[in-house]
Parts: sequence; structure tokens; C-alpha cells
Amino acid sequence: MKPGDTLMRHYLQFKDLRAEEYAHLFDRAAIIKRRFKNYEKYQPLQDRTLAMIFEKASTRTRVSFEAGMYQMGGSVVHLTTGDSQLGRAEPVEDSARVISRMVDIVMIRTFEQSKIERFAAHSRVPVINGLTNEYHPCQILADLFTFIENRGMDRRGAVDMDCLKGRVVAWVGDGNNMANTWLQAAEILGFKVHVSTPSGYGIDPAVAGVKDAGCYRVFKDPHEACEGADLVTTDVWTSMGYEAENEARKAAFADWCVDPAMMARAKPDALFMHCLPAHRGEEVAAEVIDGPQSVVWDEAENRMHMQKALMEYLLLGRIG
Repeated sequence: MKPGDTLMRHYLQFKDLRAEEYAHLFDRAAIIKRRFKNYEKYQPLQDRTLAMIFEKASTRTRVSFEAGMYQMGGSVVHLTTGDSQLGRAEPVEDSARVISRMVDIVMIRTFEQSKIERFAAHSRVPVINGLTNEYHPCQILADLFTFIENRGMDRRGAVDMDCLKGRVVAWVGDGNNMANTWLQAAEILGFKVHVSTPSGYGIDPAVAGVKDAGCYRVFKDPHEACEGADLVTTDVWTSMGYEAENEARKAAFADWCVDPAMMARAKPDALFMHCLPAHRGEEVAAEVIDGPQSVVWDEAENRMHMQKALMEYLLLGRIG
């Protein structure tokens, strides 16, 4: 969007935006973060209201969106399954029609992607995917911005998008919403994902929605997937909604713990990321997540800065 545009946009999966729009968002996030660190007041969203709807529990998503909206001068309405009618006594479509008449932007963290798509189709305001079973675009936004901070910022703090070109991201673990979103990001921004999952837990390119098979490569051996990687990343073995499979997953994923041996196969300066919460000794060794290559705490903080830039863009268009 540019100043004067009237087209309303949603952000339901990573491929909803183009590469040049991501370049703008990363630039804005860098500027917004600098202002935050320097205690400079920046409130372009005064008198705007964000509705946050949670059907899945959250720590980082709630704190990052809520704190971010308040810092931008707006207000927040927090709804859960217990205090809203979303998909319970009221159709999703009707909830969308009502809620979107009272607020300026909506973030939903739910189960099926189809639910957030139904809500967006009947919303009068932008809708952001805070997480679904299929995608987690706000997390990958933060992950990419964290990588750029470490590998693609000049001394003036300007973003160099070329730092992503040709890079290798090793995804070790479940072929879940994070893996799907990494594949979409790779196709749009020009890097490659090495995917290694246990048998039966692989990615589905149709769900990921990628057309370029060259943006990823599948490995049976997670150590081989990490070979020469610029970034190694993982997630819990059992995501929310799959708790009944926990014991079976622990057995299947036993060889997919990111440990120092895996990190040693990556580049010497490779970064490690995890979207959190983490289970040390399961999907990642304590020596890795708490080690010098880990940027998980910056990654978690950057959820807020990236989402502030995203809300600014969806509500106000291109600034600067």
C-alpha cells in the first residue's frame, strides 16, 4: 500500500506480501526498534484499536502485540474462547461482521487456517494471522529480521535484503506451520531451506503453497541438512492441538535434537533460532539454545518490533 491507497489488506500467510513489501517492513522495523531503544515516543496509531482473539494459548504473541499496540498509541481488546462467541454459539462470519465494525485491526491465533480465512472474508478491517495449524507468518517475519540484524545491517542501521540471497536455512524437526512458512519465505526472498523431519512428519508442499521446488531440499539425516547452513532452527516436537501424539512423537523425533554435533556441521558463524517455548534436552540441547550462536531472545523480542511495522503498514500504508 502507498499513501492514499484504499485497498484493505490481510496478512494470513507469508505469501500475502511481495519481496519489495518485506524490504519496506524490515526497514520500518529497524527504525521502530531504534526509536524504542532510544525511548523516543512514536504513536502513529492513536485512536486505533486492535482486537486480539485467542483460541490457542500464548505468551509471546499476546505480549508482543499488546505491548506493541500500546507503544504505537493504540488500544487493545483481548478475547479468548471463554469470553467470545467465535465459532461457538455464533458463526465465524457473524463474529467477523460485528467485531470488525468496532475495531481497526484484528489478530487471531487459532487452529484451522480455514477459520481465519472465513473471518477475513467477512471483516471490514485488516486481519493478521497470529498462528494457525498451517502457518505462522509473524514468527518468520521476526526470524528473518533477526537474521538481517546479524548479517545484513550496515553501520547506519540500513537493511540489506541481499544478505538473504542464496543463504541456507536448516529446518530440523516437525513439518509443521513453521516449516510451511519458511518454505514460503524462501520462495519469495531467494534463499533455500534444508528440511529434515522423521518419517511420517514431513512437509506437504501443497499445504506450504510453494511452486518452486528449488527453494527447498529434503534430507533424511538431520546432520546432513545442517551441512553448510547459515541458520539452524527448530520447534517443539508436539505443537498445540497434537498433545495426544506426544509420546509417539518423542520416540519418532529422538534423533532430531539440535545438539552441538549438528551445529558443528553448519557454518562456523551459523545462528540458531527457536520460536519458543523450548524443551531443553528434547528438540534442542541446552548447550545450543543457551550457547553463543543462539539468538532466540533477540528473535522473541523482534516479534514486537516486526508486528508494529506490520500493523503500521496495514493501517497506514507505506511510510518513509
